Amino acid sequence: MGNELKIETMKNLVIIAIGLLAFIIFFACQNNDDFDRENATNPYKIGKNRFTIDLNGDTREYFVHVPSNYDENIKTPVVFMLHGTSGNGNKFYHISGWKEVGEEENIITVYPSSWKHRIIDRGQLKNTTKWNVYPGSFTYQSGEIPKDDINFLKEIINKLHQKFNVDSKRIYLVGFSNGGAMAFRCAVEMSDILAAVVEASGTIQVDTLVNPKRNLPILWQTGNSDDVFLGNKPDVPLTSIDSLLNSPGLLPMMNTHLNSFNLDSSYILSNEPGIAYARYNPLIITTERYMLFALIENLEHQYPNGINHPLKGAEVHWEWLKQFTLP
Repeated sequence: MGNELKIETMKNLVIIAIGLLAFIIFFACQNNDDFDRENATNPYKIGKNRFTIDLNGDTREYFVHVPSNYDENIKTPVVFMLHGTSGNGNKFYHISGWKEVGEEENIITVYPSSWKHRIIDRGQLKNTTKWNVYPGSFTYQSGEIPKDDINFLKEIINKLHQKFNVDSKRIYLVGFSNGGAMAFRCAVEMSDILAAVVEASGTIQVDTLVNPKRNLPILWQTGNSDDVFLGNKPDVPLTSIDSLLNSPGLLPMMNTHLNSFNLDSSYILSNEPGIAYARYNPLIITTERYMLFALIENLEHQYPNGINHPLKGAEVHWEWLKQFTLP
């Protein structure tokens, strides 16, 4: 009787042990499956990555360069580089110089592609890539529906947070030409997300008033040989920056910046070899933000990368951007 009870008890213990083991194996596999599924939807590699987002029925693309020294345990800054008209993210991944700066400074750099639209630009009908900027520089052809590019950029940031250890206080944005005009819009509508922006050879084209969520630092640059942004005129000497700032062509754009971001209309001029600067401080003095206008000698309508112009824009812009963090 006693032996039979012992045998029965041992059988029960074996059954319980087998059940526990199966339970552990099941949930271990389940957790591994969840981990594998998560990584399958959020993979990345060191170097160049192409990602897509399905947004309002459209597949939008963006490229990300992950530096070789990226450490998942360290919060990492992010810089967006927005291309100009007819460009795309892949083009500016290769020619802007930002992936090289990203490698050197351990920054995640991002290169979104805008959507191809049918537009009227300077009286010409075109089918080309354009960021959905504030009105004034071009118009959409009849029936064309602009894309919500602000939402697109915000969704990219959401995806970056899922994939990487992003420093949310150090997200920056640089734009060239039409991308520079988009940088202005981002400075208004994403100023609670971005630490600082650079508008290169492009910005809002009209005198108006907008209401940014936050008054953030802005670097606005153009070349003195830029016949697209400054108009078909002879090169503007760097010594004439004062006249340029108050010219009929530039003053409306300047007024929009000054009035919208609460900047003092007086400015401080300075220079270094090949660049003239005008610094606009905030009406309420603070060291945290200001706007810097830069006029670059012999620069045409290009984002300077050390090949098309001696200036390496990405290096110069990073030196300026990295001093700012989101409050």
